[in-house]
Amino acid sequence: MQLDRRPVASLWIGDRLHYLNQLCLKSHLLHGHPVTLYCTGKVDNAPEGVEIRPASEIMDLDMQLVEDTSASFLSNVFRYKMIRKTGALWIDCDAFCHKPFPEDWDYVFAGHGMRGALNCGVVGLPREGRLMDLLLDYYDNLPAYPAWWNKKQRKQMDKLTEKGGLSHAAAIYKTERTAFGPQAFTWFAQQTGDIEKAMTPDVLYPVPFQLNDVFFDPHGRVEGHFTDRTVSVHLYTNGTKPWWRKNPPLANSYVARMCEQVGIDPAAALEE
Repeated sequence: MQLDRRPVASLWIGDRLHYLNQLCLKSHLLHGHPVTLYCTGKVDNAPEGVEIRPASEIMDLDMQLVEDTSASFLSNVFRYKMIRKTGALWIDCDAFCHKPFPEDWDYVFAGHGMRGALNCGVVGLPREGRLMDLLLDYYDNLPAYPAWWNKKQRKQMDKLTEKGGLSHAAAIYKTERTAFGPQAFTWFAQQTGDIEKAMTPDVLYPVPFQLNDVFFDPHGRVEGHFTDRTVSVHLYTNGTKPWWRKNPPLANSYVARMCEQVGIDPAAALEE
């Protein structure tokens, strides 16, 4: 396996990968991308060839904050710090590599779903720049409220804060789950004008989140969403129904076909 393309990296909080994560990480290796997986603990079921590194090389993780929010919360901070430090392309662990990422793509991000907001599941940015500065400053110096929130959202957060028991960051997260992910990325890209560099959804998120069951449908036509520009296919594991996380995919479904193509045994890494 010749790993001579641009490096990609992700974060895993936990000790065991699901087969969907194995599938997505290995897909990048097979297209020639060196893959680094930053971890908070020992992970012993990553695909061969994935380089495991301690997450602390990039930043210290507040595990209590993870408990109060979710693993995805800190990944929103981690990805930009990782890009700034290493220059690698960020990939979520549920982003399947359909084709290699071109070397000359300095800006790699796109809108997704039915509403068109930017997603940050796959992100490539220059290590230095105003967008990167604004994103890191937002996370390092949280405002009282995100600048784009309306009065209703602020009141909702105030009610959570009055109850006590939550940190400021957790209160923002509990009010709006995507306030540290797509909302923040979209807002700051609008402020800098970099939103004009966004790719169309078919490049990175060809299947809308709302239709993610199609990946497990043996009669689904997932490839009908693809175009010649598609390089990554987001599988949206956060929205995957419990049945598909705990059972092997049905034969001829997109996920089953990709597991066979890449060489992943779903039955060996199901959710317990």
